[in-house]
Amino acid sequence: MQPKKLHPQTLAIRTQTTRTNEMEHSTPLFLTSSFTFDTAEDMRAAFAEETDDNIYSRYSNPNVDEFVSKVCAMEGAEAGVATASGMAAVFNSIFALVKSGDHIIFCSSVFGSTHALATKFLPKYGIECTLVASEDTANWEAAVKPNSRMIFVETPTNPQLEILDLEWIGQFAKKYKLIFNVDNCFATPVLQNPIAWGADIVNHSATKWMDGQGRVLGGIIVGKADLIREIYLFCRNTGPSLSPFNAWVLSKSLETLAVRIEKHCNNALEIAKKLEGHPKIKWVRYPFLPSHPQYNIAIKQMSKGGGVLCFELLGGKQSGIQFMDALEILSLTPNLGDTRSIASHPASTTHSKLKEEERLDVGITPGLIRISVGLEFIDDILNDILQALDKC
Repeated sequence: MQPKKLHPQTLAIRTQTTRTNEMEHSTPLFLTSSFTFDTAEDMRAAFAEETDDNIYSRYSNPNVDEFVSKVCAMEGAEAGVATASGMAAVFNSIFALVKSGDHIIFCSSVFGSTHALATKFLPKYGIECTLVASEDTANWEAAVKPNSRMIFVETPTNPQLEILDLEWIGQFAKKYKLIFNVDNCFATPVLQNPIAWGADIVNHSATKWMDGQGRVLGGIIVGKADLIREIYLFCRNTGPSLSPFNAWVLSKSLETLAVRIEKHCNNALEIAKKLEGHPKIKWVRYPFLPSHPQYNIAIKQMSKGGGVLCFELLGGKQSGIQFMDALEILSLTPNLGDTRSIASHPASTTHSKLKEEERLDVGITPGLIRISVGLEFIDDILNDILQALDKC
């Protein structure tokens, strides 16, 4: 009898590694560096990949495998690889699939470390990178070269929450035979599934919403089996492995991801609505606000708007710093996706290493504030933001 087709949210809870002889209900920790074999032949077969037996936790581990299986189910992916951090996922999803002489097209609005990877590090290895403004499709067409191999995008982007049309980019990538690589960290597989729009590779910083409580670092890459195979072999030999403990934490966290994300989204939308029109704010950006420039795209490809909003203070950089210093409840920390609400000022932190013209080119204005909306009582979050606005 065929098993029933289960919803991805159910699979996030019910996918579980094979039970041990103890018949545990919750998956135990497998804190071991290596695994044993009964015979030399068993060991030979494992190394020859004739069996699925675990060999060494840098290669595979039951806790890591369970986490990967859950994310694959949620994203609709064929296979996956877990990594030690989100940036390890970004780097390995790129470097394992390109070579010296290849060209990559990036959307210009990307996380600060991804921007540095594209502009400072990949070119050192002979990999050409072009950053393209997300809103101009003609620029994407003009950026294609004979040696173009991949297109890498974030949506929503970090931190200014631009929304890229995954359907259009999927068609664009297919037209030019480019690997379509998406950082889906901000949306999570609960809100958006890039593979359904044509993506070949999807990566996440699991440190963010997937963990959801600021406890562990982790990353994951999922997608087409043939591409993931290349990434797996690269990771297996270069060692950016996710620890079994962190994988165990992340796997358990996925069981509550859907309910947490719903509350994050509801809080964020309500706060964004309340901040629109505030006399200290030039504009508020949130994907599910009708005023968002790409609102129609957002509602097409996302089920809710996510847990992050941003706004531009009229007073510029100094007002941004004053706002941050005036907050009493929101945390000042270089993270997002936590149960605790978090504020950041990108111009003086995550994007501070960029020149001013580079920041402006990617939309990082002096007064830009990013809020990762947590799970606290909504009035407490809003009142803290409002009182800080009064002081800047």
